[in-house]
Amino acid sequence: MIVSLIQAPLVWENPFENRLYFEQKIKAISQQTDLIVLPEMFTSGFTMNPKYVAETMQGETISWLIELAKAKNAAITGSLVIQEGEHFFNRMVFVFPSGKLEYYDKRHLFTLAGEEKVYQLGNEKKIVEFNNWKICLQVCYDLRFPVFARNTEEYDLLIYVANWPKVRINAWDILLKARAVENLTYVVGLNRIGLDGNQNEYVGHSQVIDELGNYLLEPQRNEHVFHVELDKEKMLETRKKLNFLNDRDDFSIST
Repeated sequence: MIVSLIQAPLVWENPFENRLYFEQKIKAISQQTDLIVLPEMFTSGFTMNPKYVAETMQGETISWLIELAKAKNAAITGSLVIQEGEHFFNRMVFVFPSGKLEYYDKRHLFTLAGEEKVYQLGNEKKIVEFNNWKICLQVCYDLRFPVFARNTEEYDLLIYVANWPKVRINAWDILLKARAVENLTYVVGLNRIGLDGNQNEYVGHSQVIDELGNYLLEPQRNEHVFHVELDKEKMLETRKKLNFLNDRDDFSIST
């Protein structure tokens, strides 16, 4: 499977400009790709003002994503602010080339920024099945909580989309590698770059790691679209040979 990561700056709280930017980047992809990954809150940046940017699942951005996925014959994933009734969600959507859609609501809300005060937390781990791959969807702060990402479902790929700031980028690099090694899985980490409306600085470090902790894409700092090919059979052979997941602990997560 070929995964395309769009490492990008985001226009603060401006869904129209961000859609325009990503549409140009996606349409400019000339090579074959199966899955396109966008950042966390890719229409707005990591805002605590959801009422200014929130959309519904029938809104313009979802319709736009469906049209793009069909046109590129590729899946697209990333998170945006979604409103349901009186509640706002940091929702990671996964749009299939057919237009089918699944989603994951961020489980771990970033209390340091007060995210839990304005967004509703999710209570369900999400595994998407696409092109014979089992893909686990996670958002930013989820990365710090390994129990929630534990590979009890035998998934093949773990994806984190993020607005992870420069000041803590070392933790991003360390934890992504840890999640790959402990779960014997591919990990894709896609982070934004640039400044947000609160003057937080982001330096990307988007990367792809294999099941042994080796970089397929080393941490990147530039605005760019990166393409990486993943080999599921190779990963499964390693997993079968080492057999580490058979020794994992049994546990349950309360919601």
